[in-house]
Formats: sequence, structure tokens, C-alpha cells
Amino acid sequence: MSEADTNALIERYIAAFNAGDSEGMLACLTEDVAHDLNEGGREIGKDKFRWFNGMMSKHYHETLADVVIMVGQGGTRAAAEFTVHGKYLATAEGLPEANGQRYTLPAGIFFDIDDGKISRVTTYYNLAEWTAQVSKG
Repeated sequence: MSEADTNALIERYIAAFNAGDSEGMLACLTEDVAHDLNEGGREIGKDKFRWFNGMMSKHYHETLADVVIMVGQGGTRAAAEFTVHGKYLATAEGLPEANGQRYTLPAGIFFDIDDGKISRVTTYYNLAEWTAQVSKG
């Protein structure tokens, strides 16, 4: 896959995220996608990714802004750095109580690309900073 094609794939994935289009995100993924959760484990497969997206949309409304996509030579690896603008909608287990708090965080995702689809999604953000922001309000 060319670097330009990989860049376009990541753009589609992020556009689907921002549109709240879980199926659009899933269309960008391999069946056996590896999903590395921030400060968590690894889940394998589209079904687990679909479940994760459903859980996330129940608890959070987020959009990604100031997106910068970086693609490695050969197009098999990529990264996106961005700012998350979010609203905490419903209390997630083990986290502070939700009451509509807004938050803004820098974050990033690393991607592996295989056969024209994303085969790994690894997300990083500062959970302590997120917790501090939602605990204030």
C-alpha cells in the first residue's frame, strides 16, 4: 500500500470516528484487528472492537481535532496525533462520576496496515490528566 493510500485510510478512519460512525471505522479494519487499549490490554477482532465502540459511545462523546497523520515509508505503519474534545456522558466503572464534564486532551494512535486495512490500533492518552479534568467539574 502506498503512503498516500495509507494516509487516506487513516483519514477515513478518523472521519468515521468524528461522525460517530462505528461501522465506518470497522470497515477500515482487518477481521483480526489488534486493539491495544490505553493503559489496558489487547483485544483481537472486529466484534470486540464493535463492542468497545458501543461502550465508548454510551459513556463519552468525543471528536478529534488538530489531527496530524504520519505515515512510514512503505505505508505499513502510521500514527495520528490529535486533540480530543470530549464530554463525559455516563459513569464508567472505576472512573469518577459523570455529569456532563467536558475535557480536552492530547492523544495519539499508532496503526499497522495489512492488505489495505488497519490491523492494529494502539491508543495513548494521559488518563491521570483526563481524571483530573473530569474530577473538577
